[in-house]
Amino acid sequence: MRSMTAFGRATGVAGNREITIELRSVNNRFLDLNVRLPRAWAAQEESVKATIGKMGVSRGKVDVSVTYTDVRASESGATVLEPDLDCARRYVESAALLARELGVENDLTVSRLMAMTGVMMPVREDTEESDDELRAVLEPILTEACTAFLAAREREGARLGADVLAKLGGIRGMVATIAARSEDNVRAYRARFEERLRNILSDNSIALDEQRILTECAVYADRVAIDEELVRLASHMDALEALFRSEEPVGRRIDFMLQETNREINTIGSKCSDAAIARVVADVKSEFEKIREQIQNIE
Repeated sequence: MRSMTAFGRATGVAGNREITIELRSVNNRFLDLNVRLPRAWAAQEESVKATIGKMGVSRGKVDVSVTYTDVRASESGATVLEPDLDCARRYVESAALLARELGVENDLTVSRLMAMTGVMMPVREDTEESDDELRAVLEPILTEACTAFLAAREREGARLGADVLAKLGGIRGMVATIAARSEDNVRAYRARFEERLRNILSDNSIALDEQRILTECAVYADRVAIDEELVRLASHMDALEALFRSEEPVGRRIDFMLQETNREINTIGSKCSDAAIARVVADVKSEFEKIREQIQNIE
C-alpha cells in the first residue's frame, strides 16, 4: 500500500550538463501529471509521462520538474561565454571607419569590445541531440527519481496502514461489546414483548394461542436481532485488513469497502434501542470516519 503524498529526486551528468529531476505529489482522485521541462526539451513530455506510468504511479496529482545547469558554469561560478566573431568584426570595422572619416584616434580595445552588446554570448551546445538521444539521457535519471518517489510513497503508506490496522483492532473490540450486549437485549426484548402481548390478550378477553404468541415473539426478536449485520461487518473488516496489507493500489477499493461497513453499522444502530449500544455505535462510526479521512491519501 502506498500513500499519494511523496517526493523523489535524482541528479545525473550528461556531457556538460547536470540534469535534475524532481517528483512531488499530493492526493487526487485520478492520475494528474504536470511535467515542466526546459523549452527546448518540450517534445519529451509524453515520454516522461509514459516512463512514470510504467513505473507504477497510478493516482495522485504529480508535479514533475526537469532542469539542467552547465557544469562548466557551475565550476567557474560564472556563465560560460564565447565570442560572436561576426558581431565583433562589425564593431571593429565600424570603429575603424569612424576613426578614418573623422580623423580621430581609434582607441577601441579588446576589453571594450568584449563589453559591447552581442559580442560575448553564452556557450551553445556543440551538437543538438535527437529526440531519441535526449530520451536516452533523461530516462535513467527519471527512473532513479521515480524509484525514490515510490519508496517515499511506500514508507508513508506503511505508516498509514499501521495506524489504520490499529484502529480496526479497536473497532473489533467495540463490535464484540455490541454483540455481547445485543444477545442479552434480544432475550430481554422478547420476554417483555411476550409479557405485553399476553397482558393485551388477557385484558381484551381474547383466548391465548400459545403457538401464535411464540410466532409473534420470534418475528419481533428477529426484527431487533443484529446477527446478520455483525457477520457482514466482520467480513468487511477482514477484507479491509487484507487490502491494507496489499502492495497494489487499493485506495478506491478501500473507499468502497468503508461504504459497506458504514451501511452495516448504521443498520445496527437503527435496530438497537439500547443506550449503551448506541454510544458504542457512535464510537465505531467516529473511528470509521477517521479511517475514511486517512484513506483519501492512499493510492
